[in-house]
Amino acid sequence: MTRDQAAAGADYLDASTSDLYAGNDLFADSVDGSAVYTAGGGDWDEITKDIATLGAERIVVNMGPQHPSTHGVLRLVLELDGETVTEARAGIGFLHTGIEKNMEFRTWVLGTTFCTRMDYLTPLFNEAVYCLGIERLLGIEEAIPQRASEIRVLMMELNRISSHLICVATGGMEMGATTIMTIGFRERERLLRFFEAVSGLRMNHAYIRPGGVANDVLPEHLDQLESELPALRRGIRELEMLMLENPILKARTVDVGHISLAHAMALGVTGPILRSCGLPHDLRKSAPYCGYETYEFDVPTRRDMDAYARVVIRFEEMWQSLRIAEQAIARLRASQGQPVMVADKKIAWPAQLSVGADGQGNSLDHIRNIMGESMESLIHHFKLVTEGFRVPAGQTYVAIESPKGELGVHLVSDGGTRPYRAHFRDPSFHNLQCASALAEGGLVADVVVAVASIDPVMGGVDR
Repeated sequence: MTRDQAAAGADYLDASTSDLYAGNDLFADSVDGSAVYTAGGGDWDEITKDIATLGAERIVVNMGPQHPSTHGVLRLVLELDGETVTEARAGIGFLHTGIEKNMEFRTWVLGTTFCTRMDYLTPLFNEAVYCLGIERLLGIEEAIPQRASEIRVLMMELNRISSHLICVATGGMEMGATTIMTIGFRERERLLRFFEAVSGLRMNHAYIRPGGVANDVLPEHLDQLESELPALRRGIRELEMLMLENPILKARTVDVGHISLAHAMALGVTGPILRSCGLPHDLRKSAPYCGYETYEFDVPTRRDMDAYARVVIRFEEMWQSLRIAEQAIARLRASQGQPVMVADKKIAWPAQLSVGADGQGNSLDHIRNIMGESMESLIHHFKLVTEGFRVPAGQTYVAIESPKGELGVHLVSDGGTRPYRAHFRDPSFHNLQCASALAEGGLVADVVVAVASIDPVMGGVDR
């Protein structure tokens, strides 16, 4: 909705719908008796003819769950009065994967291969918060090598940039600007090449593990990254010049998708949406983890509370992430050769993992030790991989600042080798609660902009 409509208050209409999956249908509103036409598919020209013939006053339209502008399998039920949205409801659950339940049947380490697939645009954040929760239950937070934390910070900040690039690129595409999409994906590719060089995978890495990271970041990896950063900076700047002062983009986003600070806080909204309301809430500052308190960076905010403000904030956050990444690179250059996994061999798995030309696997020295020199090491390795380590009974909640807002994990252990319960607070799930507030009172075309400004990923919502 626009600022004026938000101030005046939206006129919410309580229309009853018999079967929104059925075909086109006319029925009477049980509240005021007015005619409501439910569009369930077909050619829009034919639908408008039916509406005119029947004299319906309101239309119910299903947008999604396969609409290209719903960011995945999100279903929006829109009630329209002409082209004005009078009511919007978000329908979720179409991508349910059962990730959280599946994690209860795998060892603690194997859980990383599941949670990394939740919000598939921010896999490293999913892994990081899960591992931080395990480390708190194990009581080894102070034993995590500093170099491992530095690597985590570097990987997360680069992942933040790649996530924001996808948000900007797909948002531009949905407004008809395909050039923005191609540039955004081009720049993201530079970061994916680095992720692949380090972890062996472009996404869903399972790279951050309980106790540290799977393998070290080598000097050649940092050389590769530093060679890409100047081009990445130029690409982000190119997107800024294309978008931020573009009169068409500003006409589509300024004063669209308005939500006040009070409403955002009441709905549990975090991330760029909350910071677009003027509140500098960022867990990297308010509740630091992985040593973020030792890095210099700012928390961008704006007070416009609209879709344009969220675009600007995401660009500013990309620049701040580059600032943090450069500090992390300098620290990794200085700490080369230091351990990247906790010293306790009963927890540290995988041991001595490396990425070579033939893919990912254990180092030859480690294989030679466990296969040919030490039967005890082989037995220990076998037990650690198949059975896993035990985590003391207890529960904890850990939260970090993902690109979309507060990402938290509630872990419960019964003292076994598997999580008794793993439940995630995904920011997309909470942020989608404001979809109705952003859309109601605006036009149908504004719904696309409002949803894009939320930047939801349904893998995280329907986990």
